[in-house]
Amino acid sequence: MNQLAEAGAALLAGVIREAHLLHGGSLSQIVRLSLADGREAVVKSTPQAKAEAMMLTAIAASGAPAPAVLAVSDKVLVMEVMPAGGALDAAWASLGSAAATLHAAKGPRYGWTEDYAFGHVAIPNRWAERWPSFWAEHRLEVHLGFLPPALARRVETLAASLADRLPARPAPALLHGDLWSGNVLAAGDRVTALIDPACYYGHAEVDIAMLELFGQPGARFYERYGPMEPGYEKRRVLYQLWPALVHLRLFGDGYRPMAEGLLAEAGV
Repeated sequence: MNQLAEAGAALLAGVIREAHLLHGGSLSQIVRLSLADGREAVVKSTPQAKAEAMMLTAIAASGAPAPAVLAVSDKVLVMEVMPAGGALDAAWASLGSAAATLHAAKGPRYGWTEDYAFGHVAIPNRWAERWPSFWAEHRLEVHLGFLPPALARRVETLAASLADRLPARPAPALLHGDLWSGNVLAAGDRVTALIDPACYYGHAEVDIAMLELFGQPGARFYERYGPMEPGYEKRRVLYQLWPALVHLRLFGDGYRPMAEGLLAEAGV
């Protein structure tokens, strides 16, 4: 923690008054930093600091809430301290508005300016003109060499059928890319920041499916976000399979039943 705090203070050209470890994800370390001149910041250690900084900037530019990037180096990201500590149960309406604002920002096609990763799990983002091809190649087939053979065959079969299951060219919306309750900060009834993004441009339903994978948004979320497109109920499992496979590779066999259940729900 001391090294991370010192790196953050150096980037801000300040002197540490106090630093304490915050609860972060399983893939990074996060420190809250107070400087002698009264400034405060959140400092995150990540090998993709510059990529994450660009994503946070894109989210903020869309009008959705995100912490300002105060400084960045190759492996350290320094961010604004955002109000937090509130329960998302009271802020579903605010999150619906934030997600709608984020998804209103559109890209030229599907993908992102560079690839990303969750730990050792690569997230290819090479640009594609057709959405089913992007999802098949960069979100499903990319896992095939890392899965048990029987599971890999089912994923491969599903990927081959996506042209018949997904729209060819939905609007390429700006996606958070890892939208679940742990990556949403709230204070009172207001969402104050979307954090820990894995942004790219894609079908907006991807973020909603992810949000629904590990919980159920309240009714006020959908009231503010707006109605889902016809057929979403069938597409949801196709989009939820990607985070299930990522979790399987990151955290082990405990997530295999989730992946297998989604494949069964998809009829594969």
